[in-house]
Amino acid sequence: MERLINKTKGDRWIWLIVILLSVWSVLAVYSATGTLAYKQGVGSEQFLVKHLVMIIGGIALMYFSHLLDYRHYAGISKILMIITIPLLMYTLLFGNHVNDASRWVTIPIINQTFQTSDLAKLALITFLARTLSKKQENIKDAKKAFLPIMGSVCIIFILILPANLSTAVMLFGVSILLLIVGRISIKQISIVGLAGLVILTSVVLIGKGRSATWMSRIEVFMHPEKADPDKSFQANQSKIAIATGGVFGKGPGNSTQRNFLPHPYSDFVFALIIEEYGLVGGVGLVLLYLVFLYRCTLIVTHSPKAFGALLAAGLSFSLTIQAFANMAVAVGLGPVTGVPLPLVSMGGTSILFTSVAFGIILSVSRDIDEKKEKSKEKVIVGEIPAMG
Repeated sequence: MERLINKTKGDRWIWLIVILLSVWSVLAVYSATGTLAYKQGVGSEQFLVKHLVMIIGGIALMYFSHLLDYRHYAGISKILMIITIPLLMYTLLFGNHVNDASRWVTIPIINQTFQTSDLAKLALITFLARTLSKKQENIKDAKKAFLPIMGSVCIIFILILPANLSTAVMLFGVSILLLIVGRISIKQISIVGLAGLVILTSVVLIGKGRSATWMSRIEVFMHPEKADPDKSFQANQSKIAIATGGVFGKGPGNSTQRNFLPHPYSDFVFALIIEEYGLVGGVGLVLLYLVFLYRCTLIVTHSPKAFGALLAAGLSFSLTIQAFANMAVAVGLGPVTGVPLPLVSMGGTSILFTSVAFGIILSVSRDIDEKKEKSKEKVIVGEIPAMG
């Protein structure tokens, strides 16, 4: 165990945050799945064991991802993009349909489903970081830098958008932030934003069934007093959970709204956490993500290479924006979406992809620490007087 701890490198605060989020996730999911287990006629331990396996698998992936030199992810990003684009197309055409949306594909043999947009997020962010770092000398050149970058962003955006609006919009926003960090001109970024708006409008107009769902959710959010009780049920139950939690909560496992709140183990896990752990627990969870973002900011500013800085920036933006989007929905600050809370919500492969993202950030941090140690060793060696 001691040898394993000694081999974990990178920012210790991020490691601690990952452990705390994982423990909190296990407690929340075990509490939240009691009603689901009863409906399916199984023990809640079955969901707990499955979730534990995913958490442990995620931490293992994070560990191995952080051991790999982050520069190797530049080459891996090209492979991921080659895999991701046809996979997203396959998902749209032949994926598993749930609520009129095709977001999942089933992995043969193991019969496990996964959301292809999770892979797309990782692929696009790493590919953008690679492309932006390689094009720094010609970053203002529209033909050599802007068009290849815009093409990759728009293709992924178009392929995710019809089935998963919230993920597509967040990923597009992260891409815009990454373009700003990568020194793309404001004029070109404005063109990207305009292109995204045109694509979004076109899909909403053509989308029919899905566009009706999106508009309904926005309408419920904007005018809850006029909304159909059935359509506002999720948001109302979430507010009840938060309101009854008080300052210190009802205690672990004492939630009552888990019996009424849809998806208290995934989309609305933050509401359940506030009900059981109170305002103190909710603020504590928010602080964990804020500290994570702060530590990632330090990694970005200290990274000597553009690729490492852009990689850490893009992945940290993606994880924190997703976290705050989930929490905003739970407290009524946004329309209902299906965005999970990173490393806390119950999930399958989404936990694994999230863990890899954390591991890549830690890989950049590990490289910074190793360079600092080498520079210190050189200074110490240089101070030793020569023998003669």
